[in-house]
Amino acid sequence: MFKRIIKTYTKVIDQEGSMNVFKTPDIETMTIDDVLTLPESQYFERKSAELKAAKLNVPLTAMANADGGVIAVGVSDGNIEGISRQGNIKVNDYIQCKMAHCHPNVKAKERYLDVVNEHGVEDRVLLIQVEPSPNTVHKTASDDVYLRIGDESVKLNHEQRLDLEFDKGERSFEDQIVENCNLADLDEELLRQYSKAVGYEGDDLIQPLYARGFIHPMTDGGIQVTAAAALLFAKYPMRFFPNSRVRFIRYEGSSEEVGTSMNIIKQSTIEGPLPTMLEHAKKFISSQLRDFTSLDPLSGKFATVPEYPEFAWLEGVVNAVTHRAYNITGDDIKIKMFDDRLEISSPGRFPHIVNRDNIKQVRYSRNSRIARALTDLRWVRELGEGVKRMYKEMEDFFLDAPEYKETESSVVLTLKNNIVMRRIRREERISTLISTEWDELNEHEKKAIEYVYSKGSINTTQLKEIINRSRTSCKNTLKGLVDKEIFALNSTSPTDPNQFYTLRNLDK
Repeated sequence: MFKRIIKTYTKVIDQEGSMNVFKTPDIETMTIDDVLTLPESQYFERKSAELKAAKLNVPLTAMANADGGVIAVGVSDGNIEGISRQGNIKVNDYIQCKMAHCHPNVKAKERYLDVVNEHGVEDRVLLIQVEPSPNTVHKTASDDVYLRIGDESVKLNHEQRLDLEFDKGERSFEDQIVENCNLADLDEELLRQYSKAVGYEGDDLIQPLYARGFIHPMTDGGIQVTAAAALLFAKYPMRFFPNSRVRFIRYEGSSEEVGTSMNIIKQSTIEGPLPTMLEHAKKFISSQLRDFTSLDPLSGKFATVPEYPEFAWLEGVVNAVTHRAYNITGDDIKIKMFDDRLEISSPGRFPHIVNRDNIKQVRYSRNSRIARALTDLRWVRELGEGVKRMYKEMEDFFLDAPEYKETESSVVLTLKNNIVMRRIRREERISTLISTEWDELNEHEKKAIEYVYSKGSINTTQLKEIINRSRTSCKNTLKGLVDKEIFALNSTSPTDPNQFYTLRNLDK
């Protein structure tokens, strides 16, 4: 079937209007329930019909400057206002805003959604699909530049505007045509998976690629394949991008030695189309990670836990694959495993609108089409959820927060496993002591024990931060654990300001 599709695929442009391709949010498949219930996000915003048409240029340009999205006009605060009472002139002004009040023009298409408004009258809601502009910075009529960040359209200052212009030049790489790649080079099974992921039920697996800008029809009936399509769907992407791969290196010890002292004990290269590469990387890295024995906060007994929470390291790998600078041809993604840490290095610096301080709040995709495709395939989390959760997962495991570092040519994420603190000393004796009394302990006492077991010690200030109680309450909790012979107090005097507590058995 795939070969037949390739041979007969010549009139795709004329078929755009009949496609049912996009997964929500997309105007081709959206219903009024979607409009009312979808959370406002990087890709979706609701606007009241009372909005002045010219003001629509803010979300239009913000989405075009970011990753695109959908604007629904005629819905506000959960109410279906509709747009009919605004009159044809104003409704036309909404549609013309992309040209009349955006410079240069924003590429967008519209659809009217038939609804019954809040007064029980038949009406319409206007849906506007904004396309991302990979190499253009769009401005409003007042010469302001906005960028969609999370669920807001954020106005950029002068320096940020310059950074965005720089990023746009780099970002356009994924839209470049790969001259020696054609449809026969693409993997039919991957295209089938992608079509299913975006909700397309037709037989022509090429239609979703055209709808998402992965391929471009030529006037002579041929097809041009973009770099994004080749990276995502080609059977052998390394034919076109030799460094599109992940290299895993495991070292003995906590440093990287060379020469006669070289301490590499395991190496592997993972390659293939990006979704396949991620799947293989997930399985392989999981096989290399160790297990540790740790205190189970639910039972007070010791349990086996992974070296790193899976979500944290997998999110780091997914982000490296999604956001690397594929125009850097002399380097690849590297995952280095040491005894005490995991380092994930991705070619390319932070897109300049993102930095190590705002990475949990700000999202800007260097490869917007790749990011959207991997989101549809459920690898990428939206709205920065993945990075935030990565921090939370490490915290829940009582591990240090992830560390980002930017070098001259890459971004390096480091996850530490706190191996020294996680080595179990006399675990059987401690387990026996704690588990027999665990059910009799209150929640604050359990929190204190969990912390000490992971970190080695605790003081009043640290417990106060964990349980959010007064210093007096925290002192009483710690003293109670000493009285129960679970904790030992370490101090030089009763008023020692540096006193701290440890598990009693660890000191014997």
